[in-house]
Amino acid sequence: MDLANYVPSAFTSLLKNATELITFAYDVPFARAVVFGVHIGGHLFVEGLLLVVIIFLLSQKSYKPPKRPLTKKEIDELCDEWVPESLIPPVTEEMKREVPVLLSAAGPHTIINGKKVVNFASANYLGLMGHEKLLQLHNLLPLSFHVDVHLDCETRIAEFLGTPDSILYSYGLSTMFSAIPAFCKKGDIIVVDEGVHWGIQNGLYLSRSTIVYFKHNDMQSLRSTLEKVTQDNKRAKKLRRYIVVEAVYQNSGQIAPLDEIIQLKEKYKFRVLLDESNSFGVLGKSGRGLTEHFHVPVDKIDIITASMGHALASEGGFCTGSHRVVDHQRLSSSGYVFSASLPPYLASAAIAAIDVIEENPQLITMLRDNSKILSTGLLGIQGLELASDIMSPLVFLRLKKSTGSLKSDLQLLEDLADRGKCQTFDLKVLPAVCIVGLYGTTHKRFLKMMQLQVLKEHSVFVTTSKRSIVDKCNLPVGIRIYVSAAHTESDLQKACESLKTVAASLFTD
Repeated sequence: MDLANYVPSAFTSLLKNATELITFAYDVPFARAVVFGVHIGGHLFVEGLLLVVIIFLLSQKSYKPPKRPLTKKEIDELCDEWVPESLIPPVTEEMKREVPVLLSAAGPHTIINGKKVVNFASANYLGLMGHEKLLQLHNLLPLSFHVDVHLDCETRIAEFLGTPDSILYSYGLSTMFSAIPAFCKKGDIIVVDEGVHWGIQNGLYLSRSTIVYFKHNDMQSLRSTLEKVTQDNKRAKKLRRYIVVEAVYQNSGQIAPLDEIIQLKEKYKFRVLLDESNSFGVLGKSGRGLTEHFHVPVDKIDIITASMGHALASEGGFCTGSHRVVDHQRLSSSGYVFSASLPPYLASAAIAAIDVIEENPQLITMLRDNSKILSTGLLGIQGLELASDIMSPLVFLRLKKSTGSLKSDLQLLEDLADRGKCQTFDLKVLPAVCIVGLYGTTHKRFLKMMQLQVLKEHSVFVTTSKRSIVDKCNLPVGIRIYVSAAHTESDLQKACESLKTVAASLFTD
């Protein structure tokens, strides 16, 4: 038989048989049966048959090849190819550098690397570090559970500030970590200054709220932001809305204009959360903070937080406000519920420090005078400018001029760093405590050189503003100087002369 004629005829025969099979399926007696009044055609029979087949196939176990144990040679090859991933970031040269070693208490004068220096790197605002009244408490046992002294400390702080109640935290930074998420939840709106410190930034992140930033300490920017938030969001009136600011900004030393903030708060119906870590015990006639400084009733502020590690020379933090604000935190604040209590000794020290402030109001006057002397003395410093408020105990110096582009700024700072190199110190041992620069490695070199030269040649200890890699603050970095009521006039003059001398040597063409 001819193969060419056989193939088409075979295909035709197969197609005819398939057609007859389908016709038979449609013509079988039950293919046109009636079930519950519904006519079942032949196509429904075929579809039902296909459904049964699909269900059968899906119910079968998938095929898996039989397992075979790896041979010793294969195991060795896999081990040789495996490269473990590091659990920590790579160690840089900066991390290997030695840090200054503190060999005494961090008072107005301290010992760094065996050398006595004037200390402007500690926030010992009222000079209570090492105060006799605080040292007398050393015989108390440092227990870590909640005892009566904690309740006494909370009551003492509330009485001092004129608020109904307060709550203690065991760590100053965790106060903001916990207070913000305790009140602000997903969907809430928080309008916050772009210059807030990292503790507030972390609290904002944990709250999962909608965050809107306004320009640093710019009330016009705050006004426009509040107006935009309330107008653009139709649901704004139904949401919880907060304004978060610092009294004295840690990243600039500027003082927040609380009187204007309160006016905007009342106009746009927002709540205010104020961090007074750098103003508590410092601002105001009697040290009661920013509210006393601007003569604003304390009940105008919804939530006030502060660290006790600055003016009170203790540790921990507190949040104060109405009974409702405080009671809510006792049940829902993570830093309070899931942390051990502040050691009783530190709570007692905080009470004693408040007693000292009330008994010695001249400490606040001395601090204010010292702040004015140092701020005034640093005016006109070459290449730098004063960014902080003249009343602020946190004096902040930053670079005066920018070329307008990042590349040009880096080149300028590199030239300044190269011209400012001294033969009296080695760049390999620059202290890692001296901190991150906004403009990159060159800016860090310049600030570190200036700090180290002031320390080594003039025995004045200052630091640059520290930023971690998770800190999202975009404000310029600079030199941060903490003024204390315990500093003498000669200490302040020495600091001014030393900084001016070093700045002049680094910025001279």
